[in-house]
Amino acid sequence: MIATSVFLLPNGTFFVELLVVAVILFLMTKYILPPLNKAMEGRQEKIRASLAAADAARAEAAAADDERAKVLVAAREQARVIVAGAQETSDQLKAEAGARAQVEYDRIVASAVAEVAAARQHAIDEASARISEIVFDLVSKVVEREVDQSTHNDLVREAVAALNAEALKVTNR
Repeated sequence: MIATSVFLLPNGTFFVELLVVAVILFLMTKYILPPLNKAMEGRQEKIRASLAAADAARAEAAAADDERAKVLVAAREQARVIVAGAQETSDQLKAEAGARAQVEYDRIVASAVAEVAAARQHAIDEASARISEIVFDLVSKVVEREVDQSTHNDLVREAVAALNAEALKVTNR
């Protein structure tokens, strides 16, 4: 028996299959792989560009965050200055209002003291005039005679002096 088919010996089919594989490899390397490689390189370039853009955006965001923090610190400082200025103005206005109130108080007290003094003097003058009449009538009745003017004036002066002394005692209490 002669072996018609030996496994290790190639026959015609093998060469045809080898030729088909070679043609397919040639066609793939010539027509299919270049567009695929080009597409993969384009995709890689897009990814690189996206990564670069993301890095740039991250750097810009960090810079913007730093700028925002600086602006925020400046705004806080400006707010502190404004509040301090408002507090100073408020204190100044309070002091001025207090000074005006004290001046007004002093004026009112001085006016009241003057009014009280004038009213006291007026009361003393009225009382003096009235006492003069009462004393004159009383003396006339007691003595039942006419009292001369000089005696009358002496009596009035004594009564006014006593009334003034009494008024001073009342005022000093």
